[in-house]
Amino acid sequence: MRKYEVMYVIRPDLNEEAMKGLVNKFQNVITANGGEIEKVEEMGKRRLAYEIKGYTEGVYVVMNFQSEPQMVAELERNLRISDGIIRYLIVKDEK
Repeated sequence: MRKYEVMYVIRPDLNEEAMKGLVNKFQNVITANGGEIEKVEEMGKRRLAYEIKGYTEGVYVVMNFQSEPQMVAELERNLRISDGIIRYLIVKDEK
């Protein structure tokens, strides 16, 4: 298994319950496909460097996990189709 880090930005106009639901959804995608979550850090609401999809702020979440490479495609698909996600980035951790 390889180590990965995903950072995604959630729309700031969602309520707290919806945000927690999105975080849990992505954690479940990883664990359901045989991955292991190492750390989840909710960084809170921050100002974006530039406007994205009409938003100037977003809620940042960083998650470190281990999984097989094919699971990353499934996670990316889920991030892409979620309406509550403004941006995301998945990188392989070389540490």
